Amino acid sequence: MATFFGEVLSEFSRAVDDDEEDQDENEEDEQIRRELEEKREVHLHWSSEVTELLQSGNKLQCSDFILAVGHNAARFLSVYALASSNWEAVGHASLWNERSRAVPGPTSEESACVFHRHKETPSVLICQVICYVAEDQLFQWTEKVFDCLQHRELNVTVLSDSSVADYKTANYPCTSSAPFLRSLHTDAFRGQPVSPSLEQPNIITGLPAAVLNHCQVHGIATVVYQCYSDVIGPDSVSMETYKPALTKLRKSIQLDSSLSTDVLRKFVKTTDIQSNLYI
Repeated sequence: MATFFGEVLSEFSRAVDDDEEDQDENEEDEQIRRELEEKREVHLHWSSEVTELLQSGNKLQCSDFILAVGHNAARFLSVYALASSNWEAVGHASLWNERSRAVPGPTSEESACVFHRHKETPSVLICQVICYVAEDQLFQWTEKVFDCLQHRELNVTVLSDSSVADYKTANYPCTSSAPFLRSLHTDAFRGQPVSPSLEQPNIITGLPAAVLNHCQVHGIATVVYQCYSDVIGPDSVSMETYKPALTKLRKSIQLDSSLSTDVLRKFVKTTDIQSNLYI
């Protein structure tokens, strides 16, 4: 190709150089993408007993799986159920994202996603999730966890925190009635929810939605109870709102109903003090 000044340029050689640069950039982008995907992978770490069971090709025999997502939901189970000595930690999940920077590893306790199993009734499993699970990690978290559980006669109960500011209603404001429960369930769920159904156009998002969708597809009986609260952070009143959600599980899980509101407030106060950077 000739320019206006008579200089002859090799168009072919320049095209080859451009292709090589594009190829190098594509390979570099692909490498970065693979490294980022590996870094954002969800890791499950089970106890030696559970690991041996899963490696043998079997799955955890689970009749009731209770998943608590959020500080109030998780601490409600800590106070009413896990405070007794009838539970043992059998595993945890670790993940990394922009808001949850736990380092994957068998000894990592920063994941804030712990699995507890009832000692006398090993088929009852509790999972507390207070870490943030990003959108691109929801599917793999759900797939990996439920792939470890047997699905036959499995019942799933999800407790989830939400802000009353996200609740859509024609009657504003609705803060006077907060906190309150709303529910959604799969077609396989045969029980009667203890709270009204979530009205349209309200939706459930995040990990509870991922679990609900997964269970709907696989025909697993599941109910999600979402607590709408007007208080940001741990709140004893919001925690007590979950009590009716587990009334039908008392055959499988013994709740300490003797606890008073003062005990819950003490638990919340202690947690706040420990997380205060100025103390």
